[in-house]
Amino acid sequence: MAANNRRMSGKKGAQAGSGGKRRRGLEGKGPTPPAEMRKGHAKQRAAQARTRRAQGRPQQRRGGGRSTSELVVGRNPVVEALREGVPASTLYVQQFIDNDERVREALQLAADRGGINLMEAPRPELDRMTNSLNHQGLVLQVPPYEYAHPEDLADAAADAGEDPLIVALDGVTDPRNLGAVVRSVSAFGGHGVVVPERRAAGMTAGAWKTSAGTAARTPVARATNLTRALETYQKAGIVVVGLTADGEAELSDLDALDGPVVIVVGSEGKGLSRLVGETCDIRVRIPMPGGAESLNAGVAAGIVLYEAARRRA
Repeated sequence: MAANNRRMSGKKGAQAGSGGKRRRGLEGKGPTPPAEMRKGHAKQRAAQARTRRAQGRPQQRRGGGRSTSELVVGRNPVVEALREGVPASTLYVQQFIDNDERVREALQLAADRGGINLMEAPRPELDRMTNSLNHQGLVLQVPPYEYAHPEDLADAAADAGEDPLIVALDGVTDPRNLGAVVRSVSAFGGHGVVVPERRAAGMTAGAWKTSAGTAARTPVARATNLTRALETYQKAGIVVVGLTADGEAELSDLDALDGPVVIVVGSEGKGLSRLVGETCDIRVRIPMPGGAESLNAGVAAGIVLYEAARRRA
């Protein structure tokens, strides 16, 4: 029977066809577009980044967080901080203070710089703010420091068409050493300094003063985990060099300084930590014929940065 040649259905009446939908669904959507045109693809993001750089638009930076605000207390420290260009948001002056030469200079420096609020406060309020430290009627508030992200330093070097020259500090807790390293990085054309988030010196007023103003143009990045930050640099093709007294190579033989490099400096007493030392691609020693056991972080970093600048000139 004719019914046997027809597909059976539970429904009564004539069956509706697909209207050609199945055939169109099998036709495909043409060739796969190149990776640079596929939304969300890594190559598309890289192409967009190159376009932004070519057009001179700043890239979005992730940032490495902010420090807490800080108070500089006492007449001499306040005057010195203002002389050295330490960032400041507010200068607190005690009511009915003896107007000596240092007070007048502090007020004049704050007024000349501009952007610093001048606040008069009673002595009990300044005692409360400073936990009863000997403020001598002058208190300077330093705003939180805006840290960069470690990868921002390498990105800035790429934007400038230069090989990265970065210093990482491992276990350096003296802010003056950090300030000295920042000053050397600025002097020898480096791209920034990386410090760990914990158990390390940060950009305090003391670090700003030692940097002699160079901290305003040399970024300091903060890493949650220094070892992982160094491994990220290595994946980007940057050689990680650790400074240590028992290094297998001498500074004069280090060809890596000619290219992209991160110089890791440890503390004067303990040197590099075990994990950081094992992460370094090469460990280097600075010859010291005078017999000294070690150099502080600022001096050691300055010597290596000078050698790097000399080779790149």
